[in-house]
Formats: sequence, C-alpha cells, structure tokens
Amino acid sequence: MLTVTSVNVNGLRAAAKKGFVEWLAGTSADAVCLQEVRAEEAQLPAEVRAPEGWFTAHAPAAAKGRAGVSLYTRREPDAVRVGFGSSEFDGSGRYIEADLPGVTVASLYLPSGEVGTERQDEKYRFMGEFLPYLKGLRERAAADGREVVVCGDWNIAHREVDLKNWKANKKNAGFLPEEREWLGQVLDEGEGGYVDVVRALHPEQEGPYSWWSYRGRAFDNDSGWRIDYQIATPGLAAKAVKAYVERAATHGERWSDHAPVTAVYEL
Repeated sequence: MLTVTSVNVNGLRAAAKKGFVEWLAGTSADAVCLQEVRAEEAQLPAEVRAPEGWFTAHAPAAAKGRAGVSLYTRREPDAVRVGFGSSEFDGSGRYIEADLPGVTVASLYLPSGEVGTERQDEKYRFMGEFLPYLKGLRERAAADGREVVVCGDWNIAHREVDLKNWKANKKNAGFLPEEREWLGQVLDEGEGGYVDVVRALHPEQEGPYSWWSYRGRAFDNDSGWRIDYQIATPGLAAKAVKAYVERAATHGERWSDHAPVTAVYEL
C-alpha cells in the first residue's frame, strides 16, 4: 500500500502552531506533499523542518514569504528534483518531485492568477510550460517502468461539480474556460495522459471540496472549491482503492484554509 497526502498549508509556520504538527504525527501517509510553505528551511521550527521518522525536501521561493513546496517521505528518496526546467519558474518554489520505489511523487503549487492582471498572465505562462513537462515526465517514467502522481494546489476547478457556486465564478480565476480546458488537456488520454484520482473514484459527487474561503461562513456551509488534486498516470490511478478529503470537524479546528487530500494506492 502507498498512501499519499497533499495539502496547501497556507504558511507552514502558522499551520504548525494551529495543529499541523499533531496532524503529521497522526497521519498514516507514506508521502506528504505541501504547498504554500512560505518559508525558507532555516526559518522552520525543527519539528516541521525535519520531523522524526521523515525525510524532507524543501523548495522555497526566491521571493521571500511566497509560495514554497515541500515533500515528506517515510523512506529516503532515490532522487529529488526541484523545478521542471523553466528559466522563469524553477526558483519560484512551485514544483518539487522525488523518486520512490516504482513511483515519482511531486508537489505542485500552480499560480492562482487574477483576471486582468499580470498574475493571470504568469499563470498562463506556467501552464504553457508545465503541460509539455508533464507529458515528458509520463513518457520518461513509462520507459523506466515507473508511475507518477503530481499532487498539489492546481488552482483550477475543472468541472461545475468541483465548486459550489460555479455560476457566480465563471469569469473568475480558477474557473475560467481557458483554465478548465487546459486541465482537461492534462487529463485527456491522448494529450497529457493523466487521471484525476479523486474524481475517478467519485465520478459524480459534488466536490469533495478542499478549499474554503476564510470569509463569511464558507466552511460551515461547505461552500468550497475542489482545486487540490492527485493527478496520476493511468497505471497508478487504477490502483487507487480510496481517496478522500480530510475535512476538519469544525471551523475552529482548521490549521489551513485547505484540507488534506489523501489517496491510498494498492501497489
């Protein structure tokens, strides 16, 4: 069995004070992918920088206090790679991958974007570079007899069933037609060739949402977005026996505005 969890921690130092440390101590995951760490390794407290029983790899952003991705694995990876060969984005703390036996696990934090701003242009540039990389990664892994799972905050709700208020968000970043079409390409058998693991196991379920705004009563009303994914090669996706969102019991017990997304693979 291989259990993989992905979560946007919305600042790891803050999350550590609110319950992340206790969650990590209690998880049965073999690999944990973190996004929006927002700290350099030296700034992290020891219990999250290098917790007992875990091998850690951190990829902070060059811009202090922004982005940042990390990987925690129970066994030492055979190799760790930061970035995907992009001159613009490899120092932005948005992608890290590690080779475990038979599978490459990656943590992705795709730019969130904002309509009508440079942030949206940045998002489109990232998407434009990342899809060819994903195809190459899948092909290289297949040649080596390996599978791939790219976990993280993709900042796109793919289908209407992936966010509560989809009608009101049709012109907002995260649910724009161009973004949804691009994610569709990632998941197209003849294009990207990947599978949305949670959706494959729960084909018509609303959500399960993984992000809720801190504003209003979004969490209490389950008015959320499903933007955190485990996107896997078909061979690995076919071995997923369950996938779920670890939604906090109450608003007060949350340690991030995202919830962990976990999948269990029977290898």
